[in-house]
Amino acid sequence: MRILGVAGSLRRDSHNRRLLRAAAALLPPDVEFVEFDALKSIPPFDEDDEPSPGAAVQAWRQAIDSADGVLFATPEYNSSIPGQLKNAVDWVSRPFAGTVLRNKPAAVIGASTSMFGAVWAQAELRKSLAAAGARVVDLELPVPDAEEAFNDEGGLAEVEQDDRLRGILVELREAATLHIQARAAAAEREAQQTTPAS
Repeated sequence: MRILGVAGSLRRDSHNRRLLRAAAALLPPDVEFVEFDALKSIPPFDEDDEPSPGAAVQAWRQAIDSADGVLFATPEYNSSIPGQLKNAVDWVSRPFAGTVLRNKPAAVIGASTSMFGAVWAQAELRKSLAAAGARVVDLELPVPDAEEAFNDEGGLAEVEQDDRLRGILVELREAATLHIQARAAAAEREAQQTTPAS
């Protein structure tokens, strides 16, 4: 199983990148965690560019397509989603009939330096992902006061937050398992339909 991690902040040492890595450390050994680190290179969405979106968009789509589930960690900018993250979601939401987010399991967590822990941004991102066709885990993890939220090992310092993160990861893994099984069943049906009768 492969889980793709996406930090909504472009800053290399951002709190949400730390949150993603805290999540990765909680995953079992049989789960491959891959962090997408090229959000900054994705150009502004332009419908005129859809026929030939460029290498950065293709790499972004391929990263999602090859993952069994996606974990987003978003900060909150002006009470909403960072523009670059929303732009990236817009790119993979189209073309809608064949979006790589179709039925893709996804979960959203977030950290901020405020007392609210990016809760509004998480709600906005879950809404956008669901509108794009993803199957979004209906749980949230607001991590407020992010400067003090992590321990020396890189994990979440508060037990309640750590437990909630573990619960979200369990839900995401379960959804990803069902997604894998559904794809395997669909591939088997397709193979049976294309196999000539003896």
